[in-house]
Amino acid sequence: MTDTDTDTDDVGLYGPGSVTWRVHDEPILVLAGLRSLYLQALHPLMIAGVAQNSTYRSDAFGRLMRTSEYMATTVWGTTTQAQAAAARIRRLHARLRATDPATGTEFRLDDPDLMRWVHVSEAESILDTATRSGLALTPDEVDRYYAEQRRSAALVGLDPGTVPGSATEIAEYYRSVRPQLRVTREAAETALFLTAPPVPAQLSLPWRVALGFGPPRLAYLGLAATAIGLLPAWARRMYGGLGLPATDVGAALSARGLRLALRAVPRDLVDGPIRKAARARAGRTVTAAGYGAAAGR
Repeated sequence: MTDTDTDTDDVGLYGPGSVTWRVHDEPILVLAGLRSLYLQALHPLMIAGVAQNSTYRSDAFGRLMRTSEYMATTVWGTTTQAQAAAARIRRLHARLRATDPATGTEFRLDDPDLMRWVHVSEAESILDTATRSGLALTPDEVDRYYAEQRRSAALVGLDPGTVPGSATEIAEYYRSVRPQLRVTREAAETALFLTAPPVPAQLSLPWRVALGFGPPRLAYLGLAATAIGLLPAWARRMYGGLGLPATDVGAALSARGLRLALRAVPRDLVDGPIRKAARARAGRTVTAAGYGAAAGR
């Protein structure tokens, strides 16, 4: 039997019964990705490593697409596809080094503490954005999501036992890591770039010719403002913003409106080939399971 044959009905790391598939089926996660980047930038070593090794300024759109493709592969791809994608990431990170601007000490980008920060801030951003924009999850489902995400953590080389696997553990992790966080020069520059990145010419030019300005940039500024508003209050205060409850409420209302708008878009337009293939495999698996149960009666 070939690898292709064994993957025919493989639903991957999670599958249709997982909370992960339910959460990651939300189109609002584009907002979650932006929130996580603002949050991740507050770790001095993480953002120094990005600044010294990444081409995000010159190829922001390309980097976003590669990151999105990786996440889609690990969530919706077959087990083989997810493992192959993660292996490429591990090989890349194993080669990368950066220097701590404060001490001059060299460090590895695959340092477990840094990878754990990236993993937790990403998973928490995804779940927080999804639920505050209107996705209803029980406390048990929230904990199940975090527990399931340990599989993704293991893919990049983390010991799952060292990764928070519940809402309580996530909150405790943030409390423990907050003393290390601050807005460095690299963090401030990254936050500014995230808030007002260059808009691809093919998106802005028609509007500029007709109106003299580019609505895509204005729309993105609204998206960035909502992402910042969704940050934990302590993170907003680090950036010099307000940690008031009213900010949380306003950001949540904005996210809910965006979620409703995005969910009105036909699925064929938002589902990529990886997700469509996953749904097809899941359908075949459910059908086969149902046939087997019926045959045993």
